[in-house]
Amino acid sequence: MKARVRNTALALAAVSTAVSPTACGADAGSTSGEGSARKISVLLPDSTTARWETRDRPLLERRIGQLCGDCAIEHANAEGDVAIQQKQMDSSIADGVDAIVLTAVDARAMAASVGRAAAAHIPVIAYDRLAEGPISGYVSFDGQEIGRLQGRALLTAMGTKARGGRIVMMNGDPGDPNALSFKQGALSELRGRTTIAKEYDTPEWSTETANRNMSGALSALGAGSIDGVYAANDGLAAGCIAALKADKVTPLPPVTGQDAELAAVRRIVAGDQYMTVYKPFGPEAAAGGAMAVAAARGRSLDAVATRRVKTRGGAEVPAVLLTPVPVVLATIKNTLVKDGVYTLEQICPLSLAGDCHKAGLT
Repeated sequence: MKARVRNTALALAAVSTAVSPTACGADAGSTSGEGSARKISVLLPDSTTARWETRDRPLLERRIGQLCGDCAIEHANAEGDVAIQQKQMDSSIADGVDAIVLTAVDARAMAASVGRAAAAHIPVIAYDRLAEGPISGYVSFDGQEIGRLQGRALLTAMGTKARGGRIVMMNGDPGDPNALSFKQGALSELRGRTTIAKEYDTPEWSTETANRNMSGALSALGAGSIDGVYAANDGLAAGCIAALKADKVTPLPPVTGQDAELAAVRRIVAGDQYMTVYKPFGPEAAAGGAMAVAAARGRSLDAVATRRVKTRGGAEVPAVLLTPVPVVLATIKNTLVKDGVYTLEQICPLSLAGDCHKAGLT
């Protein structure tokens, strides 16, 4: 994916956040004698996907604070721009941080920045996305399993239409290694079982791009000839569903998703989206925060890791890969509500009162 430089004001604002520290107060989990004023940078990719700022960042900061009372956190969001994230990495390196938690906008494009951090003896923890370059550790979910869950769910929802039915695949950002894993997992379930009539990659996971591509698919295939939609995440699902509704497709074909965004859960209740994938962000952030603190203190990451993964360069690094959970209408209460991700009041606004009652949620 080529970097797209936005206006100067946005770039300067985004880069400046790389040196905007959030100090973590003293905590019972801190250890005396560990040194003072350790600094950890948390570099996130965008605000398009709601999870980064609403879930991951506060959870990471809380976990780091619990484990390291003398740590300061420098956080930044690249707003989907590689050039901005590269400058944020350079700023963190120049600031002499002790560790960097990186969710890369583009894994390959960030490899040189990861190399500069390693040359400065700053460990980089690849968070959620397997960044290229000499990373020190990796925390994420099993991406191929996510794709398999999505593919299986779509086939189930399509029922008798699955055999020979036509689907549209709306894949994620080609610069995100996770998007390739999701796609590979989904294809392992879908290929040979259904017909992939149209397939798109979606730079920056853009909802608007997904909407345009879905509109193009409808024009090419015909509004009544799409039996299912593989959407790699909830933002892409939203764009696809909006295009289907704009074309007055009734009934809507089943649409997959990922990230369990509140808007997506409400779409599932309303019958617009078939499923999403819940990735418990608490355990992921806990592992990411623990790795970051261990790295900042110069300790081995093997005490946190549960396995090792091979990077694109061939090196094996300590890793934590967590298990994703599929969510459909019948399992919302026993997954998202049970785990405290959302309350029933959040899921069921007045406009969905009838649908929630019908689904047994209220």
